[in-house]
Amino acid sequence: MSFYLECKKMKRTGLVPAFFCGGLLAAAVPVLNMAFRSEMYLGLDAPPIQILMEANWQMMSMLNILLVTAGACLMYHTEYADNAIQRICTLPAKESRLFLGKSAFLFLMCAVILAVEAAGMAFCIFHWFGHFGGLWSVLKSFGYAFLLMLPAVFGSLWIASACRNLWVSLGIGVVCIFTATLLPVKSFALSLFFFAMPFQILASTPPQAARRFMIAAVAELLVIAAGELIFLKLRRSFT
Repeated sequence: MSFYLECKKMKRTGLVPAFFCGGLLAAAVPVLNMAFRSEMYLGLDAPPIQILMEANWQMMSMLNILLVTAGACLMYHTEYADNAIQRICTLPAKESRLFLGKSAFLFLMCAVILAVEAAGMAFCIFHWFGHFGGLWSVLKSFGYAFLLMLPAVFGSLWIASACRNLWVSLGIGVVCIFTATLLPVKSFALSLFFFAMPFQILASTPPQAARRFMIAAVAELLVIAAGELIFLKLRRSFT
């Protein structure tokens, strides 16, 4: 029910077409890169998905995380602007259901934009590399990307739920994103920062390290969700 209400509320914000257009923009990155600089990549000795992801995923994931951060801030801004949070605190309803409903909506939007980007990546493989058996590698890569993006969704929503001012939560999110881009990629511990995990590439990661990242993503989801529930209970007790 909470997810359905979030979908109805988001229809008035333009968030759905914004996510879709953002997904199209990210999907266009590898297509345009191959259209203008295909000679740089066609001679490389590596699987097509690895070549394309290493060349384009940094920019694509940056666009994805910016969309998630802006979306989370906007979703909670509508609640604070209309004083809906204050009304919820006076009712027996739980704020945690609001958080989970917004999380489910953002999970769905992430799945949509990643599906659009996967289609763009598959087109590049088919058109320029003539590799018609690479669909499974594309699905695995973007499934991995989806899992590693989920902690960033929870983290963005946690920040947005804690800040009543839209610009404060957006500013914190943007600072976190750019901090993530400065972290050493080879450091496993620093790569576990939830805004840094979406930059990981399955095709370039050893299988054992990929499994550790997936386990870490699930653990971070549980930790962030538990932290959010504790934060909401504390805030409700002191307001």
